[in-house]
Amino acid sequence: MGVSVSTNSGSRRRGRGRRANLKPMSEINVTPFVDVILCLLIIFMVAAPLMTVGVPIDLPDTAAEALPSEDEEPLTVTLAPDGQVMIQTTPVPMADLITRLQAVATERTSTRIFLRADGAIPYDDVMRIMGALNAGGFREIGLVTDSGGPRLNGAGE
Repeated sequence: MGVSVSTNSGSRRRGRGRRANLKPMSEINVTPFVDVILCLLIIFMVAAPLMTVGVPIDLPDTAAEALPSEDEEPLTVTLAPDGQVMIQTTPVPMADLITRLQAVATERTSTRIFLRADGAIPYDDVMRIMGALNAGGFREIGLVTDSGGPRLNGAGE
């Protein structure tokens, strides 16, 4: 039975040899980049629904197609279920509605106004607002509804 003896000098040479063979990596590690992109994607997916005009109303359902989008944010007038009138999300007294809309419209390129009304609002009140908008010089009025309503042709009822 023999005894083997090892010296440290051999292991030092191997260590130096390994270090001498190490070269800088020329490949890009994309894992952190992908992690950051996925985090940003999740943040935008959560935040996107919160960016809509936020007055809670129950829009009626229709089978109408959506209007083509515009370059600037649409100007919306909202009739809330309690009868309150709002421009975008700002409550406005009914007497000041047309004057405020005309002031806002002078700074815009589009003359289109979107009217959002809760489904529980009487038709008479919606037509009264539309008549006031028309009398105030606003001729392009779009009614906002939810899609997926009945088509009234026997399909989708």
